[in-house]
Amino acid sequence: MDMNEIKEIFFQECEEQLAELESGLLKMNDGDRDPETVNAVFRAVHSIKGGAGAFGLDDLVAFAHVFETTLDCVRSNKLEPNQDVLKVMLKSADVLADLTNAARDGGSVDESRSRGLVKELEALANGELPSPSASSEAPAPKAAAKAAPAAPAPTPKPTDDSGFQPVPFSFDDFGGEGDAGGMPAYEVIFKPRYELYSKGNDATLLLRDLSRLGEMTIYCNTDELPGLEELDPEGAYFFWNVTIKTDKGEDAIRTVFEFAEWDCELTVKPVEESRADATSNDELPMVPVPFDLSILDETGATEEVSASDARAEETAAAVAAAENASNVTQMAAAAARVEKKESAAAAAAAASAAAQNNAAGAGQTIRVDLDRVDRLINLVGELVINQAMLSQSVIENDTTGTSSINMGLEELQQLTREIQDSVMAIRAQPVKPVFQRMSRIVREIADMTGKSIRLITEGENTEVDKTVIDKLAEPLTHMIRNAVDHGIETPEKRAAAGKNTEGTVRLTAKHRSGRILIELADDGAGINREKVRQKAIDNDLIPADANLSDEEIDNLIFLPGFSTADKISDISGRGVGMDVVKRSIQALGGRINITSKPGHGSVFTMSLPLTLAVLDGMVVTVAGQTLVVPLTAIVETLQPEAAAIHSFGANHRLISIRNSFCPLVDVGRILNFRATQANPVEGVALLVESEGGGQRALMVDAIQGQRQVVIKSLEANYTHVPGIAAATILGDGRVALILDVDAVVGASRGQSLKAEMSLAAVG
Repeated sequence: MDMNEIKEIFFQECEEQLAELESGLLKMNDGDRDPETVNAVFRAVHSIKGGAGAFGLDDLVAFAHVFETTLDCVRSNKLEPNQDVLKVMLKSADVLADLTNAARDGGSVDESRSRGLVKELEALANGELPSPSASSEAPAPKAAAKAAPAAPAPTPKPTDDSGFQPVPFSFDDFGGEGDAGGMPAYEVIFKPRYELYSKGNDATLLLRDLSRLGEMTIYCNTDELPGLEELDPEGAYFFWNVTIKTDKGEDAIRTVFEFAEWDCELTVKPVEESRADATSNDELPMVPVPFDLSILDETGATEEVSASDARAEETAAAVAAAENASNVTQMAAAAARVEKKESAAAAAAAASAAAQNNAAGAGQTIRVDLDRVDRLINLVGELVINQAMLSQSVIENDTTGTSSINMGLEELQQLTREIQDSVMAIRAQPVKPVFQRMSRIVREIADMTGKSIRLITEGENTEVDKTVIDKLAEPLTHMIRNAVDHGIETPEKRAAAGKNTEGTVRLTAKHRSGRILIELADDGAGINREKVRQKAIDNDLIPADANLSDEEIDNLIFLPGFSTADKISDISGRGVGMDVVKRSIQALGGRINITSKPGHGSVFTMSLPLTLAVLDGMVVTVAGQTLVVPLTAIVETLQPEAAAIHSFGANHRLISIRNSFCPLVDVGRILNFRATQANPVEGVALLVESEGGGQRALMVDAIQGQRQVVIKSLEANYTHVPGIAAATILGDGRVALILDVDAVVGASRGQSLKAEMSLAAVG
């Protein structure tokens, strides 16, 4: 594996970490204060920074380092993650994503925005309230974007003749809670190399994370520290010898250093209990150097400067501390103190990290190129077709039905089904990544329009085929932009209407009848039907005397270029792009419906297939044509009796089913396969459930049987045919059309169903 492949894996992992980061921040924004949520957010940024440092992505490392420091203040309960703080962090997550994409694709990032956020993050780390004008200030020098946040000291720091400013450190804050007696002890020798600091890592943070595993004693070795005339500010001269008592095990200790293991010398080995409990000064392996980290308790942030300055100050601090060291016993006691006020969050984080390490060994994953999965799925589809053809041939030539060949074919059918289900499960993915992407769009457009909008997502773990997910982002983006820009009113208008000034956009996903339903609802002003109707008349889309239902008026916004906006904005126009949305949804074999209530908002409902590869269907005959009806839409099959058929109006009929009446739909007549209606008594009725249309009884001539069929797109190979969702190849080699149940039901209710050319040409 070459470096480019390793780098690509890093960026793939960055996508996962960014999704975890945004998910955690949104949970915190909703009031979640679970320590594990905060730790997950911190780990995501820390992981990105560590990997970016390994590839020399300086801009990404610098920003992630500032972000990480501020998050560490939240993690240690020194910064309250209120709404203002989280607003800055959500914007920072967006910039972090932009920097990652720029590093991957070679693009650029708005430097003024990133510098502004660096200042805001630094202010938060220093305990200052977010400044609303921080991002609009004059751009700082580029070095400022790479500098870590500087925390103010309680008093001015003295400067020696060399010009260095000693930075006080203390390990008082290091150590686990409770009595560590009886726990296994480990000796950890941690010797950083120059590369560790150049990649943005911080030895202090690593040792602090280590301290959360248990009680520990730290000794700093300064034997390699040269004189000031030979001192290299970029060098790394210290190493640490740590004795830690923990029940988390050696793996948990090594996990702390997992992003620094290539840039340091690390030794972890168990020690004897007698040695671990030794307190004699004569047995100390080296002279401890006291560090004062009291600044952490006072300001809520570690003292951070640029990488080279940090190392120079650390060196000078060690020199000053060593000169002031007067009592070895006193220093050892200070280094071994356990902070009694260690927060429960830190303990929970350590337990969670250990649990995560244990869980990591339970399940393993492998990354596979998507093209390979697609090829496998195509081959499985061909296997299903060939298996059906083979079964058909044997059935036609074997009259006994009990031969060993038939038994073997049944086993083959079961195995084929299991293979197909397993392969399809590989491509099934939750819609969560797409939903998370929408939250950023809502935030950006809300800021541009001066609106306060909250996005609520439900059903994020609903799984659907990856092909559907990939093609879902574009239509959702159009709809979100329209909802935020034109659906939700301004805070002033909402207040005047007696509404909450904060608008709500709700994005929901759920399974229903073998399909996935995605709903986008807003509590805005709804669709102004009078305005939509007048605009359609002005554009000669409908006659002035047209009698349209509310549903038909709402659907006018799907016409190409149709908009009711008084002026065109840079964001959207109500209806602009909605024709793209409809075409995209139809290309996926789906449908989109609108329900709107003036003054209360609108709901857009998209119904999509779970997969674009296979489905279970009922093969039926209609006017000499072979059709496949999706099995998930069929409730039951009926043999109509003359007494159960009732006429309704001139051209409509009802069928009585268990003391209730259901409309009877002649599929052949709807699809123009025949000119007159068939006799229901001579056929079979399929009771189906459609989205938005309730139950209908579809009238067909005969049922051939139930089959699993491979979906073949008509649009990709031919053209769109109204009333037909797709096509398939049957076991005898014939092409059969897959019925679009919802379109047929809609046509029975009076909606238009016109084909561009005769369906006979398709059959």
